[in-house]
This record gives sequence, C-alpha cells and structure tokens, in this order.
Amino acid sequence: MLTFWESLRTEYPALAWTALVNLLLVPPSLAGLLLDPREVAGISPWIKPLKFETSIVLYVLTVGWMLLQLQGPAWPKRVVAFGAAFTMLVEISAILLQAARGVGSHFNNSTPFNGMVFATMGVMIAMNTAFAALLLFLFLFTPSPLPPAMLWGVRLGLVLFLIASAEGALIVRNMAHTVGTADGGPGLPFLNWSTRFGDLRVAHFAGMHGIQILPALGWLLSRQQRTAGVPLVGAAFLAMAAVFVFALRQALAARPLWRG
Repeated sequence: MLTFWESLRTEYPALAWTALVNLLLVPPSLAGLLLDPREVAGISPWIKPLKFETSIVLYVLTVGWMLLQLQGPAWPKRVVAFGAAFTMLVEISAILLQAARGVGSHFNNSTPFNGMVFATMGVMIAMNTAFAALLLFLFLFTPSPLPPAMLWGVRLGLVLFLIASAEGALIVRNMAHTVGTADGGPGLPFLNWSTRFGDLRVAHFAGMHGIQILPALGWLLSRQQRTAGVPLVGAAFLAMAAVFVFALRQALAARPLWRG
C-alpha cells in the first residue's frame, strides 16, 4: 500500500492530493452530522458530503491505480489524472458549500446562485465522464502489463462506470433521485435510498462501482491462475449489467428494491 501511495504521489500528485483532501474532510463532516440540527429533505445536510468524500477517495485512488498500470505516452494519462482530480475537487467544494448553507446541492434551482452551483456540478460530472471515456480508450489501445483477466476487468468496469454516468443525465432530467414522489421520506440508513418509491441511485451505485469490483475479480482469478479468468470476468460484467438494468427498471416504475 505504501509503495502504491508513493508511486501515486510521484506520478499523479493531483490524484494523491485529492484523495488526501477528501479524507481530511471526513471528520469535519462527521462533526457537522453530529452537531448541526438542520435538515434538508428530512436528513442532515452533512450526509451528502460524507457520502461524496468517501466515494471520491475510492474513485481517485482507483483511477490512480489504473493509470499506473498503463504504458505508452505520459501526457494522456496526466490529462486523465488532472481532469479527475479537478472535477472531483470542484464537486466536493460545491457540495460542502451548500451543506454549510443548509440547502440542497442537487436539483436546487430555488435561486440563481443555487442554480449556478447545481449547473457547475453538472458540468464537472460531464467532464469527468469524458475523462473516464479517455481512460477506457487508453486501456483498449495502450499496452498494459496486467494479466488478461485483470485487464478485461478494468475495461469492462470502465464500461459499466460510463453507463452509470450516462444514467446521471436521466437523474438530472427527473430533477430528483426518487421516482413517484419528491426526494425525502423513508429510506435506507445513510444511503437514503427510498423504501417507498423508485430510486435512481440504486442502479447508479451498481454501475459506478464496477470499476472496483471487476478489476478486483480479475486480480483474484489471476492469482488463482484460472484459465477461464476472462470469460468469468465477462460473465460477472453481464451479471452486474443485468442488476443495473433491473434496478433502473424498478426505479422508473416507481418501485423500491427494499420496501420499508
């Protein structure tokens, strides 16, 4: 782990600093969760920063690990690294700003300023999706020393990530995470996925984390020297894609996956 961190800090310092900044933001957000009595849509405004801080740490470390596995020219890899770091830092800054103000960050067009913040977040996510697409391109056409199962785990994980990112446009069009009612109301602890109506975040979550699950599966199969490693990774990709589609259909039909 220390070797990875040193390599990341040397090769892609923007990603290392982004991970470190978001990690250091977790304790203040936890303090806000415990001490701030305000609520937004029925929950503490500090839950969203906490979720994004932890997911951003995981995301930028994943992107950094992937970039370290690529050979070829340095400049496209540095573009991906800087782009991911920049977009995630702007995103978490906007979320923290709105949490501190006690207002929602997503789908908030109640004032021109709030609308500007929400629009900025949308631009950042669109940009990050483009950088992720570039990363997939690099893994398709740039040499990598990864074993075949791991390599295909990375490629297919990025495909799932891009599909889930595209679903974000559907969430924005709906102007809410929930389908069938306004955001808020009964939901799963911390995640806040609705237990009464459809929730588009379930499919989003299932797809976005393909970039961690499928490479990890490829690594495990490679360690066991499974000759069927690549087909098994492909089967796992199809299974995760099926879960994504099922969760998305449930949400669009205004049906929860877990009814509370």
